Parts: sequence; structure tokens; C-alpha cells
Amino acid sequence: MKEYSKVAVIGLGAMGLPIALNLSKKSISIQVWNRSEPSRVIALANGIQVIEKLTDIDAQIFLTVLPDIAQLNEVLKNGLQTALRPGDILVVMGTVSPRAVRALGARLEPLGIHVVDAPVSGGDVGAQEGTLSIMVGADPEDFKILLPILEAIGAVVRLMGPLGSGQIAKACNQIVVATTLSAIGEAVTLARKAGLDVATLFEILAGGLANSRALEVKGDRILYGNFTPGGTSANQLKDLKIALETSADSGVRVPVTERVAELFASMIASGDGALDHSAIIREIERMSAQK
Repeated sequence: MKEYSKVAVIGLGAMGLPIALNLSKKSISIQVWNRSEPSRVIALANGIQVIEKLTDIDAQIFLTVLPDIAQLNEVLKNGLQTALRPGDILVVMGTVSPRAVRALGARLEPLGIHVVDAPVSGGDVGAQEGTLSIMVGADPEDFKILLPILEAIGAVVRLMGPLGSGQIAKACNQIVVATTLSAIGEAVTLARKAGLDVATLFEILAGGLANSRALEVKGDRILYGNFTPGGTSANQLKDLKIALETSADSGVRVPVTERVAELFASMIASGDGALDHSAIIREIERMSAQK
């Protein structure tokens, strides 16, 4: 039976770096690869083995933490596919379309590579705290192998079904996140216009049915206008487009998601795509100022 004792993390961005650090703290044997230097320096300072060339990675489980399927295909082309061996598990942790991840699985299956999708929710804070919610699409045997690794970085890890199912769950998740942040933005804009104290409003919301993890994590950003990104608005729109694609494939109408996607598209057209997705309030404020 193949041994699965070595893990590689590909991509050390806002999510990938804390994931790698948390795995290392749990004494899991890991290697990391990243294109840019700053994250590599942090990994080295924490005793993590940094690999310069993708072709030199020696692992059986590959966690790819990349924005979309285009970046994953690029690293596969530039050496990662050469490093993969029959029986290895390639885990797609970025948010991509279910169509795309299934196509990748079909392409790599003849080579004996097992593709699993395991997108996450919880943002950069969840990644740092090791409390991510992880939605997995996989063969049950692959899930069993991966579970100890995923439990080292997540508080809730669930098998949702076969390949692609994790991405469908993430699409559902992103519908709720984007809609909730938009609703909070509308509520805050209305409260400020009416002369209410927003900090006090947040206390009221947090004490009732309107409370949410989005309010807990993003409330201070919205209150103080600090929109340094955890998850960017551009990525939020990308995720919403995946949700719209998935809903179309399923024959399901999602009218609220359609409107929220339009709102984020307008925000990005206004030049705020690099800001945190909680900055959707800025677009709502702009629209309100036009009246």
C-alpha cells in the first residue's frame, strides 16, 4: 500500500501560508513552493522546507492553494505534473468551477493521479487560527487518507460527495457570504444616514437573529473602513460567477445571487476590486450618494 506521509503546499498566499504554518506546527512533514520571495522567507524562518523547482517536490499529497484553475494548470505545466506519481493525491483547495475540476480529474486519471477538490471557508482569519470549514469532493478512500491532514487546518471537514461536490458546496457558501456582506453594507449605510451609532447597531445585530460569522469577522473592517484584503472583491465576483454557472447547470434560478453579482461587478468597475469583499459597502454608499 502506498505511503502518504509527505505533504506539499503549492501557493503561499493569504490562505496557503497559514495553512502551511499550521501543518508544520502539527509536525506534519511538508514542503512548500511559491513563486514570490516574501512568503518563502517566512516559511524558511519557521523551519519549513522550501522547494525552488516544482519538479523537485517529493510528496504524495499535494495541496494546491491557488486562486483559480488557470493558475493550477500553469503550475502543472511548469513542473508540478512531472512531480506527480501514480497514486498521488492532488487536492484543489482554491475555488474553481465544478466543471473545471471534473475536467482536470478526467485528464489526470489515466496517469493514476487522484484529484480531490477541497475548497475552504473561513477566510484568512480561519486559515491563521486553523479553524477553516473544508468541503471535500473525493472518493471515500482518498478522503480517509486526507482527513488527518485536513483536520490539522480545519475545524469542520466534511465529504460532500464525488469530485466537484466540494466546489458546489463552496458556491453555496459564497452565495451566503456575498449576500450577507451586501446586506450588512446596506444596513450600515441606512443606519449612518439616519444618524445611528453603527457600533451600537452591531451589538444589537450580534445579539439577535441577524448575527453571523461574516458580521463577527468583518464587522470591524466595515465599521472602521479598513478594507485591507483577506478575500478580495475580485475573487468574490469570480466565486459568484462560478455559483451562477453551477446554478445554470442545475436548472436553478438564483435571483438574489444575480443581483449581488451585479453589485460586485459595479464595485470592481469603480476600481475597488483589490479591496476586501466587505468593501461592498463602498459601492452601496456610492449608489446612495447618486440619489
